[in-house]
Amino acid sequence: MQTGSIVTALGRAGGGVAYLRAVVLAVAALLLVPAAGSGQPVVARSDWPMWQFDSPGSRYNANETILTPANVGALKLKWAFAFPGAIAQSSQPAVVNGTLYSGGRDGKMYALDAETGATRWVFDTGTALEHLPGYGLRDGPAVVGGVVYFGDNAANLWAVDAATGTQRWHTRLDDHPLSIITSSPLVFENHVYIGTSSQEEAGGAADPLYPCCTFRGSVVSVDATTGAVQWRYSVLAEPTTRTGPPGPTFSPSGGAIWSSPTIDPATRTLYYTSGNPYTGTPDDAESIGAIDIDTGRRRWVNSLTPDDTWNVRCIIPPAGGACPIPGRDFDFGAHANIFEIGGRKVVGAGQKTGIYHLLDAATGAVIWQTQLSVPTSPLPIEGAESLAGIQWGASYDGRWLYVATYGANPGTLFALDPATGQVLWRTPNPPDGCLIDVPPVPMDPFCQESMPNAVSSSPGLVYEGSMDGKMRVFSAETGAILWEYNTAKVHFHTVNGVPGLGGGLNGNGAVVANGMLYTNSGYGHPITTGMPGNVLLAFGLP
Repeated sequence: MQTGSIVTALGRAGGGVAYLRAVVLAVAALLLVPAAGSGQPVVARSDWPMWQFDSPGSRYNANETILTPANVGALKLKWAFAFPGAIAQSSQPAVVNGTLYSGGRDGKMYALDAETGATRWVFDTGTALEHLPGYGLRDGPAVVGGVVYFGDNAANLWAVDAATGTQRWHTRLDDHPLSIITSSPLVFENHVYIGTSSQEEAGGAADPLYPCCTFRGSVVSVDATTGAVQWRYSVLAEPTTRTGPPGPTFSPSGGAIWSSPTIDPATRTLYYTSGNPYTGTPDDAESIGAIDIDTGRRRWVNSLTPDDTWNVRCIIPPAGGACPIPGRDFDFGAHANIFEIGGRKVVGAGQKTGIYHLLDAATGAVIWQTQLSVPTSPLPIEGAESLAGIQWGASYDGRWLYVATYGANPGTLFALDPATGQVLWRTPNPPDGCLIDVPPVPMDPFCQESMPNAVSSSPGLVYEGSMDGKMRVFSAETGAILWEYNTAKVHFHTVNGVPGLGGGLNGNGAVVANGMLYTNSGYGHPITTGMPGNVLLAFGLP
């Protein structure tokens, strides 16, 4: 915002409260941080522009200083927005310049007033019913340079004007018929980086006659202006055909990129994490890997769990068809965190084994590994052990790492010393999380004392939601719960008039921006279950 624009804004505001509010907004506009030459997004001081928050994937908003340990307990619900026809809401919002952007399972991207929830525009991708009905938009958008970038359930990457909702371009990133995008985009130096994943291990492999499997996960670099693919890095080698009953099979396959990429600008290295193989025993699946961002060439790959081949056919007794000798589905869903320890660049990520791995960023060599939960099966099916591990990602606030475990009986939030991996504090999911009334009775058969969400943080505070439907804020210093709000089984009055129901919190993380806390609520899933819901909730101070 230039000086003339500020004067205009103040003139329109008049006097009194409106004038003061305009002054605050004008000053905030002057504090835009362009980070010249760094390729970082130009955003307001405490906005949250991308799922990862920043290119190293810290999920730490250092500029969010309105919410503090002293006042966060006073947070109140400001508004609720409901996504029509959904039983899950997992598109983590981005908040930039007073507008919130979030996608729905109906295949639409919504732009809302961040303060009031009022709808500014809606963009329909038309992909809500492709592949799997009701899955539409699952990843979180990235908003950079006045453009909203996001993926859909048909493996399309979209670019939409942030102010008007007008389409700029869209590009199909994978031509496999069962490919999807769950990875949230990272925008860096006018390129969009994103991973591709797939429903082949479920929708394809479950069919005993399906010629399994041919999908390979990939990381793709796309020109942010035109949508042209610059390079594509495939996690696995091209699959080869093998014959035999019940028909032809292919391997290797899998290695989906469920997670979001992160980048170290200093070394121009992109880091990714990959999923399990569907067939074969490739060396490169279930790995943390490093890629040159300019060429898409591999720098190194460290496969942390070899021979963990698994697909959904393994949970349909008797196992057969496309089911290999089953592994445990210990793939990576969590993104990679990049930071320094004593001048040494490192990269780390949590895995569904319950282990957080820290590696040398230049070589991929293991520095330390900390087991935060022990894989145990909550369900009598092959591969359910992975539900006890680390699901979507950690946060690093420049001092400590914050990592949460999924259904680890119960899920637990940890603070780790990044130099050693030592646990500094731990806070389990409260044991009454799924109980209501007096005497206490179960809230819902699908309620779980689990913390799968990606962790978020701001100075002095850590944010983590639970499958018991509670959004909680913790002290970064001690792990004490400073604030809790129950969203489960609550019927919300919504700003858009659509019936809103709260449920479990899963598949994304909390967003803190400009004194507000935003979270999705609702996560019904055919395999991992969970309490359904369809709302986005906004909290602020009185």
